[in-house]
Amino acid sequence: MQVGYLNIFVSNLSSAIDFYTRVFGMELIDSEPQFGYARLRAAKISIALAETDDDALYGRHTGVGLVVADLDVAYKTLSARGATFDMPPTRQPWGGRLALVADQDQNLFYLDQGEGHSE
Repeated sequence: MQVGYLNIFVSNLSSAIDFYTRVFGMELIDSEPQFGYARLRAAKISIALAETDDDALYGRHTGVGLVVADLDVAYKTLSARGATFDMPPTRQPWGGRLALVADQDQNLFYLDQGEGHSE
């Protein structure tokens, strides 16, 4: 068994697609606006965006880690593209460094330098 996809709940599908492709640099696989759904390629797995009007489902900590080779470069690049950070690159008690980056609905993601993680 393996993870096939992750759903991230968003309030507006078209603005979410724009954010994830323009800011995070993900590739749009397909989009079905009539169903409020789109799939994006994020490395070896796909991330699915699911539009909902249930505001209890978006604007939360996703627990999803986005691994990058250089955290400082990624922080500067994503900031220049309009990303907002709840936490800038910060050394963690366990020794690694990470940041918390938010999408347009305030869904939070770890941005991890990847020390000790496979990319």
